[in-house]
Amino acid sequence: MKSHGFSMIELMVALVVLLLLSTIAYANLGSYVVKSRRVEAQVALLELMQEQERHYSRHHTYVAFSADSADPDARRFKWFSGSAAATSAYELRGQACRDAPISRCIELLAIPGSARVYAGFSDIECGTLSLDSAGRQGASGAGAKCWP
Repeated sequence: MKSHGFSMIELMVALVVLLLLSTIAYANLGSYVVKSRRVEAQVALLELMQEQERHYSRHHTYVAFSADSADPDARRFKWFSGSAAATSAYELRGQACRDAPISRCIELLAIPGSARVYAGFSDIECGTLSLDSAGRQGASGAGAKCWP
């Protein structure tokens, strides 16, 4: 007698394979989300540095800024990486470089998952990204591939 369809064992094996593949895909998706948010922060830092350089060429100084800035010049600079603060993965700040005054050097920081942006985001591999007016790119994490 010929049977039509699948046996229960065949169906269970297919479900287990499907579950394993979906688990692998979900883990990779999380990695891609972190990497895409990191690239979004890198682009935001590069755009901010261009704005800072334009300001420097007109006023011969850079401008420190943060989410708390009250200075009108500082308020012109975007302090979050995405289209809205609540959904952004990184908080952005500009401060004087460690070895020079703000009139000569600025360091831009992209801080992942702070209280002012989406706090559920974290970038364990790279941590805080940095870019300074001398072109130095950095990251507080141990990841070797944090900048392209």
